[in-house]
Amino acid sequence: MIPDPDHTDPSDAGGDPVPGFHMLAKPGGSSCNIDCSYCFFLSKEALYSDRRQHMSDQTLETYIRQLLEAHTSTQVQVAWQGGEPTLMQLPFFAHAVELVEKYRRPGQTVEHSIQTNGTLIDEDWCQFLKQYRFLVGLSIDGPRALHDRNRVDRLGRGTFDRVMRGWQLLRSHDVACNILCTVNAANQDHGRTVYRFLRDELQAEWLQFIPIVERATAQTIDLANQGWRTPTGGSKRPLYTQSGDLVTQRSVGAAQYGRFLVEVFEEWVRHDVGRVFVRDFDVALEACFGRHSLCVLAPECGYGPALEHNGDLYCCDHYVEPGYRLGNIHETPLRTLVFGSQQRAFVQHKRSALPASCLTCAVRQWCHGGCPKDRFVRSPDADRDTNYLCAGYHLFFSHIQPAMRHMVELLQKGRPPADVMAWKARQDADGGPYQPCSCGSGHKLRFCHGNRAPPSPFQDASQRPT
Repeated sequence: MIPDPDHTDPSDAGGDPVPGFHMLAKPGGSSCNIDCSYCFFLSKEALYSDRRQHMSDQTLETYIRQLLEAHTSTQVQVAWQGGEPTLMQLPFFAHAVELVEKYRRPGQTVEHSIQTNGTLIDEDWCQFLKQYRFLVGLSIDGPRALHDRNRVDRLGRGTFDRVMRGWQLLRSHDVACNILCTVNAANQDHGRTVYRFLRDELQAEWLQFIPIVERATAQTIDLANQGWRTPTGGSKRPLYTQSGDLVTQRSVGAAQYGRFLVEVFEEWVRHDVGRVFVRDFDVALEACFGRHSLCVLAPECGYGPALEHNGDLYCCDHYVEPGYRLGNIHETPLRTLVFGSQQRAFVQHKRSALPASCLTCAVRQWCHGGCPKDRFVRSPDADRDTNYLCAGYHLFFSHIQPAMRHMVELLQKGRPPADVMAWKARQDADGGPYQPCSCGSGHKLRFCHGNRAPPSPFQDASQRPT
């Protein structure tokens, strides 16, 4: 049996904040060298009047010193994001590493990470990232035809070849990498194709699938559908905020998001458990034991504020907007801001604002109402808004429960979760190749997730550049 859904970690039960937290620092603000159509963060340039949004040496040192001082835990993560953080160039990050060594206390272990679009990665970057054991999150949305639908440069040209060159350089230098793949309107119907591309073409072993949900109001939807960067004609794009009950045409459909994850899961549970690590599946298994390492699916929001280039601190990376500014680290110590009453209220609001329909939901154990930024759909009982992705969460988490139950039993017996693949193989054999595929597609197993699955419709466009 799966443990009781009301069982949670002590760290999730309210009370004093956990001693560790995960900060996302944006040293170049919203600056980016490409122009992804769904990247709402491009609009955040409107928050600041300074045209060149670069973190100063003073702010960098203040941040690193206060970050290390604020942690009572021995393990600290120094994470860089954007915009595109590599625009800050190598000397900035070399200095950051020096400052970490200057200020870290005896016994403190520091892990470095950076999220990048990969287009500026070269030999020097790879040598540096390998030397200091950075974990790199590389953004790619699947085969060329799917990736280039949204991830384009400022001239509207696809970035696939440039990203692939960066990926190959990172692999050749054995740099630790995660693939960050968004799920959006362009690739939402191609879950298996996207997964097989990442697994087989890229040979990636660590994957994250991130749903694109761009909110808009009736007044902003037309502009929002055009993208978030200021157009050359002089009119201004709206500053993206978490408001409105409409979504852009690029956003993933709620049910389609669930279908995408189901398609991936059906491939993974047959062939790749213990070999390919998909964050969505790992956290689902953790949740079976009452542990929640991903804030999106935890009972409360994590302590994961975002730092802007000038030292401004915001409640969350998704809430970099005026109403969620906690303060500035040049004026108030980071620890005071992170563990202050405003941030505590933000963290706890996710649980306290959970709609009544969620309290009796069969999959609450796994999603806990999802990220508050996506709660803008009026719930059936009309007491509070529910999550836009609710249909997808319910589809996915309901679908995976039999396999999750089996993996829980395996772990309780001291066996590896990978043994679930043998269990799945027996199920397939018992039903035969012409049984309906368990993914729910309506196709026969043999021609869906079986040994005669159709080839990718994007196969020719997926070739690596020469």
